[in-house]
Amino acid sequence: MNKIYNFSAGPAVLNQSVLKAISEASIDYLESGISLMEMSHRSEPVMEMVSQTKILVRELLSISNEYEVLFLQGGASLQFSMIPMNLLNENQVADYADTGAWSNKAIKEAGNFGEVNVICSSKDSTYNHIPKKLEQNFDSTYLHLTSNNTIYGTQWKNFPIPLNKDSYLVADMSSDIFSRPLDISKFGLIYAGAQKNIGLAGVTLVIIRKDILGKVNRIIPTMMNYQTHIEKDSMFNTPPVMAIYAVNRSLKWLSNNGGLDSMADTNLKKATKLYDEIERNSLFISPIQKEDRSLMNVPFIFSGKGSDEDFLSFCDKRGLKTLKGHRSVGGFRASIYNAMPEAGIDALVQAMQDYESR
Repeated sequence: MNKIYNFSAGPAVLNQSVLKAISEASIDYLESGISLMEMSHRSEPVMEMVSQTKILVRELLSISNEYEVLFLQGGASLQFSMIPMNLLNENQVADYADTGAWSNKAIKEAGNFGEVNVICSSKDSTYNHIPKKLEQNFDSTYLHLTSNNTIYGTQWKNFPIPLNKDSYLVADMSSDIFSRPLDISKFGLIYAGAQKNIGLAGVTLVIIRKDILGKVNRIIPTMMNYQTHIEKDSMFNTPPVMAIYAVNRSLKWLSNNGGLDSMADTNLKKATKLYDEIERNSLFISPIQKEDRSLMNVPFIFSGKGSDEDFLSFCDKRGLKTLKGHRSVGGFRASIYNAMPEAGIDALVQAMQDYESR
């Protein structure tokens, strides 16, 4: 039987050590005789696990005490509303970069709470690049961007600087968080659904600078208020304990394997190997401008006529799973997050070469 490699964009591949730990904890956590899924979130083992997970987040990203680390629910999609609700007054403006489907959704939600200034858009070119000309508003409260565009395969290599020194960056990092070192001081808020690069669906990581809160004049529903979750240490209501544990084990695996510097080198090596084969192979091309290509999500299409279903079937029989491109763009997409081993890239490259020969 072929080794299975899961190239899904999310829920996505997890390291085997993480899967093993989750499996064991689901039956008996820390030899307590109780499943982690059954434990009270107020119990000492669970509270200690959540606390240790926050410490891992802080250590890997070198986060200062100016910031709070939260584990919330609702995915990145809830953050599209929660962010402007907490940070933007009705008479204020926020800058948003439109570089993909998720940033476009964020723009629509933000318009319910204040004025949105779209500083750039690559929509007319099917989001195949990151625009370089940004029309920022000097008075913007914050500048929002999506650091990596899962569907279209583009990634911000360098983050823009807001024009106003009192403004700050807000970033959706759902699909590339912990894939490379990051200067947290540039950001007021970072959010990331865990199911793409660091764990299971059900928990959303939010890193927020405390001094940007408490400046809006609207009434914020309790559950939607960041301050609620800060004061209750992410325990205002029952948190997704098992999903947080998956993040814990994923970050522990990262920490034990050289941290973010090492992971960045590995991710570059994996992506370069795959992009080089796309460039070399006579059957395939990348629709994305070279300088903006994602290291996490690699879309590619046939350079001429070809049957998507035939190639997908060819790969599937070799254990290369979920390579179908997003329905909005078609073609193929290999999501090669942190947990995708280099052997998976090698297997895909070999399949592409064999398909070309056939």
